[in-house]
Amino acid sequence: MDTHGSGTLAAPLLIGRDSRGVVTLTLNRPASFNALSDELLAALDAAIGEIAADAGARVVVLAANGRAFCAGHDLREMIAREEADAHRDLFARCTRVMLGLQRLPVPVIARVQGVATAAGCQLVASCDLAVAAASARFAVSGINLGLFCSTPSVALARAVPRKAALEMLFTGGMIDAAEAARRFLINEAVPDAELDDAVARRVEQILAKPRAALAIGKAQFYRQIELGIAEAYDVAGEAMACNMQDAAAREGISRFLDRKK
Repeated sequence: MDTHGSGTLAAPLLIGRDSRGVVTLTLNRPASFNALSDELLAALDAAIGEIAADAGARVVVLAANGRAFCAGHDLREMIAREEADAHRDLFARCTRVMLGLQRLPVPVIARVQGVATAAGCQLVASCDLAVAAASARFAVSGINLGLFCSTPSVALARAVPRKAALEMLFTGGMIDAAEAARRFLINEAVPDAELDDAVARRVEQILAKPRAALAIGKAQFYRQIELGIAEAYDVAGEAMACNMQDAAAREGISRFLDRKK
């Protein structure tokens, strides 16, 4: 796997891409529990832009080195800022990364180990799919410091039921991977030793599907969930009409009909 970032293992983000088009983004600030520093956010933003322009990319795996997946924003950098505009800029850059993951034309899978707290939990909620080690823990814990996790709540509220989201936001309490799966924050919790195999299975499932259909479907999914039902059906109908023009869809339907004959 070809790994790059700033060219050294000290890079805040490691990027790998294999011959199948599987891109792995690895958060690489283990000593800081992979907190989202300015440098790491910039690296993620740049990597997402590169993937969006890569016609050969098929799936993204978002992983992390060390004992934590991501502990949220870098609090030392946050507290060093005093002006509200500086904080607005920080949260705008973080939002660009979160939305960038959802706007990629390929599925994004979070591979979670250790803790995912505050903006780290937001990162998990912003991915299309998530698989976690059984020992993983999740929280939106800003309230414990007097800072309500307002921006993480946007992704969280779109991933889990409302009362489950508000419980996490109001209490700042930690939940384990099994509970995260029950609340639909993640797709599954697996024994720690089986995490890579579980992610690999998801990757293989996606690679077996046409890229164009996945791109069309993902784009319309995130667009329609923000609309009323009538508008959502308009978006979905247009997406399916476009999808039907794709050769892979027509070939797949023809094969199915031939088998029935």
